[in-house]
Amino acid sequence: MSFNDDEQIPGDLNASEVFIRILTSCVFIRIFIRIFTVGKAKLKIINSAVAPVDESNLRVLLELTGLGNDKERLGLDLVTVLDVSGSMKGDRLEKLKKAMEFIIKKLSPIDRLSIITFGTEAHKVCGLRVVNETSQVKIIDLVMQIKAEGWTNITDGLQTALKVLDGRKYKKGRSVGVMLMSDGEQNRGGDATQVEVGNGSVYTFGFGTTTNARGDPKAMADVLNGIARKSNGGTFSDVPKTDGLSAAFAQCLGGLLTFAVQDLKLVISPGNKTKVESVFAGDYGQSGNTNADPAVTISFGNLYDKEMRKIIVDLVLPKVDKEVTLQVLKIGYKYMNKDNTKVLKSPPIFASVKHIGRSTPVEREEVTVEASRIQTAQMMKESRILADQEKFDAAKNKIVEAQNLLEDVEIDGTNSLIELLKAELQQFLIFLQSPETYKKSGRAFALSAELSHERFAARGDAEKSTGMFATSRMEAYKKQSESFEKGEPVPTAAEDAKEEVLADPIGPISGALSLQIQIAIQALMSIQNILDSAAPR
Repeated sequence: MSFNDDEQIPGDLNASEVFIRILTSCVFIRIFIRIFTVGKAKLKIINSAVAPVDESNLRVLLELTGLGNDKERLGLDLVTVLDVSGSMKGDRLEKLKKAMEFIIKKLSPIDRLSIITFGTEAHKVCGLRVVNETSQVKIIDLVMQIKAEGWTNITDGLQTALKVLDGRKYKKGRSVGVMLMSDGEQNRGGDATQVEVGNGSVYTFGFGTTTNARGDPKAMADVLNGIARKSNGGTFSDVPKTDGLSAAFAQCLGGLLTFAVQDLKLVISPGNKTKVESVFAGDYGQSGNTNADPAVTISFGNLYDKEMRKIIVDLVLPKVDKEVTLQVLKIGYKYMNKDNTKVLKSPPIFASVKHIGRSTPVEREEVTVEASRIQTAQMMKESRILADQEKFDAAKNKIVEAQNLLEDVEIDGTNSLIELLKAELQQFLIFLQSPETYKKSGRAFALSAELSHERFAARGDAEKSTGMFATSRMEAYKKQSESFEKGEPVPTAAEDAKEEVLADPIGPISGALSLQIQIAIQALMSIQNILDSAAPR
């Protein structure tokens, strides 16, 4: 069975795609930095500007950032899947209703919302409904009538949500998201991790794990993490305290309502006999890098405004006979247009290096910090595996080792990402102090962190470390939800956009400003060339 009772979106939602190409190139302490803005994404290339003439290794950091705005964003089709089993009675259900009220009030008339509840079986509270002033009141009233009873059938809830999305009549120019929360172990309906979720994103939330969640916390974490991992770009958020659900939901919504790029792919190709030794891009799918096809294609899926993906490319540079500047890497990206009918491509972009004598490549701080983040996340995963084997002393030693490595990272001053990593390690170390705390809280925390690191995606576990990948809108919504819990009104989407402009007045014109700066730099370089040629020799 499928559903086809979704309401049509009012108004004309078509918008033209505009491409602007901006290039800035700077050398700082023998570091080459190039920034390109093409369409709805920005690419930053960071690598050493020099390399020896002999065969050598070179590490390149690529930063790909989404660029969107409220006027051109796709309308959102959001399906929330809510656990209303018997264990949700009382304060938990009231917290859930408050979190849903915030979500409903943040959606606008270009968005649609469907609410699915599940206990022993799933129930469709409402199909995809356009969220305007009138429907907001009606949908909130439906939420307030929800009651908690029955067992926990996550499978039926998830399958019903997917039927709502699959049965839509109006799909063109829409973004999609599923938010699923549960407070207990599934005990009806089979294994929800076996449900085929397709290409959509499913964001899962484990609710109240430190306050007597029903069933086995390990089993609950495995299911919710498994569902999110199986989906395209989904995350698993462990929300240990009931007071944290609104903030977790709000942060997730802050991303969904700033959708910028869909079906984003990055293609990198070695040049001038350079060899790609490895490419790290989290758990996003890669293809290529073979003798027959040396190019590497990375599929990132969707990207929010200001959300970033980082890629580390390790290259082997060939020996050269003389001092020369060579293009060692060709980079391009592509994504689907708003109507999902046309592929939009960037022009070729190049990373270059100058071979000079026996020079030693210099690694910029951003590259060092990203490599440290990858290493820390891997060691945290290794620690979690040891703890699963009940080797708790070895697990704690692994975390201490990771902490020591972070202390040894050579950076100037304090780096915010390094500090967040330290906080994350310290929190996990606390959870490892006993088998009981690990089982109750530590394992879910670790699984949530692993998937977050692998996908460069924010998670809503209300801990300090969640800011590692959060965008400004995510952080703003999180704060707004906390204020809403205290009785303050919810700002409108227009007020959100205005607030962002006030916080970053140059942001909306940064592209054009970068272009003008580049023109000015080129003019100054031309003047310098004239002066140099006119100088007596």
